[in-house]
Amino acid sequence: MSLASPSLPSRVAPGRDDAAAIPGRDEGPLVPLVVDLDGTLLRTDLLLEGVVAILRRNVLMLFAMLAWLPRGRAHFKRRVAEHAALDFATLPANEELLAYIELQKTLGREIVLATAADELMARRIVERFPLFDRAVSSDGLVNLKGEVKARRLAALFPRGFDYAGNAAVDLPIWARAERVILVETPASVARAARAGGRPIEEFAAAPRLRALAKGLRLHQWAKNGLVFVPLVLGGLAGSAGAWAEAGLAFLALGLVASASYLLNDLWDLPHDRAHWSKRHRPLASGRLPLATGLAATVGGLTSGLALAALAGPAVLAAVLAYLAVTLAYSFSLKRVPMLDALILGGLFTLRLVIGVAAVGVAWSPWLLTFSMFLFTSLSFAKRHTELRGAVRRGRTGQLSGRGYRPADEPVVLAFGIAAGLASIVIFILYLANEAFRHAVLSAPLALWAFPLVLVLFMGRIWLLAGRDELNDDPVAFAVRDRPSLSLAAVAGLAFAVAAFGLPGWGY
Repeated sequence: MSLASPSLPSRVAPGRDDAAAIPGRDEGPLVPLVVDLDGTLLRTDLLLEGVVAILRRNVLMLFAMLAWLPRGRAHFKRRVAEHAALDFATLPANEELLAYIELQKTLGREIVLATAADELMARRIVERFPLFDRAVSSDGLVNLKGEVKARRLAALFPRGFDYAGNAAVDLPIWARAERVILVETPASVARAARAGGRPIEEFAAAPRLRALAKGLRLHQWAKNGLVFVPLVLGGLAGSAGAWAEAGLAFLALGLVASASYLLNDLWDLPHDRAHWSKRHRPLASGRLPLATGLAATVGGLTSGLALAALAGPAVLAAVLAYLAVTLAYSFSLKRVPMLDALILGGLFTLRLVIGVAAVGVAWSPWLLTFSMFLFTSLSFAKRHTELRGAVRRGRTGQLSGRGYRPADEPVVLAFGIAAGLASIVIFILYLANEAFRHAVLSAPLALWAFPLVLVLFMGRIWLLAGRDELNDDPVAFAVRDRPSLSLAAVAGLAFAVAAFGLPGWGY
């Protein structure tokens, strides 16, 4: 079924010769340029976007969607299009391809959108991109995909057409096209398309493995190093078995945490795309396909929980608690001001709990309280940075996806600095009341270096936050900041000396 853009009447481009119009074309009229939508014009899949949007609004709609499936894929797409509330203006587009389409439009070519997405969604795309003269799409009865789309285009354009697509399902269409335009296609698909012997143009894709690594936030695994802290402070630094147990818990937590980051980004897509910096995240920008993100989420959760179970029931319970709190935060509690920072601080503290459960050392209320205050302070620093950014851009309303307003900045600043100072005091109290009472460390005096490191680190974080020089995430900033890394090295050395001692050290 075809539809015309409300702002551009359907028309056929006049024939003309122009060797510069299309690289490699020497003669003949300019045939229509037909462009696919999912994964081509847009760096996303509208059906998956719609499904996620529906579930975001009401998870119970999953059962309704299961009831739509038996009536066919075209019907399913129509119902998803009717129920999904998508912000079409922020969906990530392939800007390089768009520039190419604009050039072809200036040469007088007819530009056609041909998509397996439902007509209701195709209409919104044509409204956003008035470059298109018309669109052909699925209509609730026919799923315009693969061979079906190929036959439709061949009937509409008997004199030929050029086709821009991205997937194996486009191979039958490229077989009928005058020119093959490959848009960020997998290598196997590109090889199959080249075998057809037609002229080819390519828009190369950025490596998706890099996008996946960024989406998994592998740098955040530095946080999971807290799992090893109870081992050291519990006097088990010399036990290879304890290191192995903690290492297994570390790996399990890392996989679950990375999967939860992806799940959070999937759930938060509309807000991320409206955010000044988060719109560059892999899923929000489309550099990481939604399908890949979903698969990595399921794989990470499954493998992480399996490893946690292997580490023991206590570790599994702690990792499940971490996952439950993370999901509650992602789906709801992140929008509650002040509480959101406390929850993030609690998630850091749960990493220590997992470490305690892994190696079976005694619980330290001082250490857990210290962790809660320290990481709550860093969480407030993150919110403070976001609020400062909103003030710079003249925002006055509530932050997208958050419960804060720019006017809350002074309160967040006060609470953040207060929590940071409290963490330092609590660590000193830990040293005075617990570290020297139990003969588990070889040289506990070395731990007195840690409060000094904390003062310098927290001072630097909040100083840079006030100068607008802090990354949105203080942890991500710290792992790239040389002074912070130097302070971490000093802290690590202090822990090593405390655990193993040096000649002449002791009580």
